[in-house]
Amino acid sequence: MSESNPIRDAIAQAIKENPVIIFMKGTPEQPACGFSARAVAALQALNVEFAAVDVLPDPRIRQELSALSNWPTIPQVFVKGELIGGSDIVLEMFESGELAKVLGVEQPADAQAPDAGPKPLGIENRLV
Repeated sequence: MSESNPIRDAIAQAIKENPVIIFMKGTPEQPACGFSARAVAALQALNVEFAAVDVLPDPRIRQELSALSNWPTIPQVFVKGELIGGSDIVLEMFESGELAKVLGVEQPADAQAPDAGPKPLGIENRLV
């Protein structure tokens, strides 16, 4: 018998419902750590829509996310329900062009190592 876990269920639902989602420290507009900032910048540089969840307001979000994904660090980027990885992996994929391929977008010819880009179209934190 499995016990109901509303936070884990909400995380799983958010991953399922959003083609691209990042669980991060802070928000895309105000990242609370450099790793989250760089991962967001990589997504923004590719002009993809993505959802973002701030794990800082409730430590249970981070705990349940890591239990669900088997990945200990934040940020965590999911594409089509699958964990892509954290900041280092996302940046490596961005630089090689693999991230654009996974996201189904063209990598801009002038794409630089992420540091800034357009704002995401929407942010919704349904886990708090």
